[in-house]
Amino acid sequence: MAGTSGNTPGTPRVLRAMNDRAALDLLLEHGPLSRTRIGKLTGLSKPTASQLLARLEAAGLVVATGTTEGRPGPNAQLYAVNARAAYAAGLDVNPRRIRAAVADVTGAVAGEFELATPGRPADGVVRQVTEALDGAVKAAGITRGEVHRLVIGTPGAFDPSTGRLRYASHLPGWHSPTLLDELAAALPMPVEYENDVNLVAVAEQRLGAARGHEDFVLLWNEEGLGAALVLGGRLHRGFTGGAGEVGFLPVPGAPLVRHVTKANSGGFQELAGAQVLPRLAREYGVEDIPRGEYAEVAAELLRRAAHAASGPYPRLLDAFATGLATGLASLVAVLDPELVVLSGEVIVAGGEPLRERVQAELAELAASRPRLVIGGVRQHPVLRGALESALAATRDDVFDTSR
Repeated sequence: MAGTSGNTPGTPRVLRAMNDRAALDLLLEHGPLSRTRIGKLTGLSKPTASQLLARLEAAGLVVATGTTEGRPGPNAQLYAVNARAAYAAGLDVNPRRIRAAVADVTGAVAGEFELATPGRPADGVVRQVTEALDGAVKAAGITRGEVHRLVIGTPGAFDPSTGRLRYASHLPGWHSPTLLDELAAALPMPVEYENDVNLVAVAEQRLGAARGHEDFVLLWNEEGLGAALVLGGRLHRGFTGGAGEVGFLPVPGAPLVRHVTKANSGGFQELAGAQVLPRLAREYGVEDIPRGEYAEVAAELLRRAAHAASGPYPRLLDAFATGLATGLASLVAVLDPELVVLSGEVIVAGGEPLRERVQAELAELAASRPRLVIGGVRQHPVLRGALESALAATRDDVFDTSR
């Protein structure tokens, strides 16, 4: 047809590209596969599967790797995704450090680096980001230019209308109106920015406790309280990116906090944030309260409480569970989620004893009864979510053979 693009849906080029992507996704999911197995999984004939693999091999997207063994007849050639076809990177930023990692296109982490940032000049954010990224790139044995995409996770969120970071006044140097332009000029790859708790939800949906779920809430409790809202399989970010900033939520049992963005706190944070655990512990008679950062102290207290059968610790666990359930009840009333994932160092330290208490309290405070689970991604979940986001965009680009 005159004027029809070569990429019109249904044309041979597009159909070949769809088959190519299906085969690549199967190789990512199952690992090395033979031509026959790829044909069976995709429904393609042997000749078409052979053409597909030859095409992907010529494009540098798959490589021959070993042969089948232990079966009757000749060994079949196995094929796998070429791990070197592309790389993606993620950064996890908080006020004390930047944690960076690089993964190859299969998702295997190739290099990691951590840059301490406490007391660093507030105007050195671009230098800190590039230094952290370069550390991970060097550990991966590649160059910065080989990174196809970078996702940076921070507290708060960048307002899409202004480009300025909101809801994270405790992150020095990240509030300049020109910061995103400066980072874009310093970095050779596309860069995306995402709220850190949202990235934990990405990690849990793809790798952890929320796999297979299109609607869930993730409640994060570490240095601050936050939530990620996944509706219809997509993150709900809100108009300014602030959806899920539940630490600011007014709740019963906590003082009414005004000017919450200046205070960087709110009712739910004051009721069930990490900073309340030492006070609660003293109220219930705990004598050997550890010292350190709030999140570390809170986690240690909850670890003790999770293993204590008597004394003040069970009462401490009950009171903290009630605080968490009080805020969750408001979220459940509005969103009615199927699943609530509890995550973050503080909550994970309380383990199943804490989860069971929150579940029981929520059953009395909320009209619906979502299932509560502890998050399954325990190792650097923000960073893992950043890598997963960067990898998804990288694969969409690199695996597109229609162009």
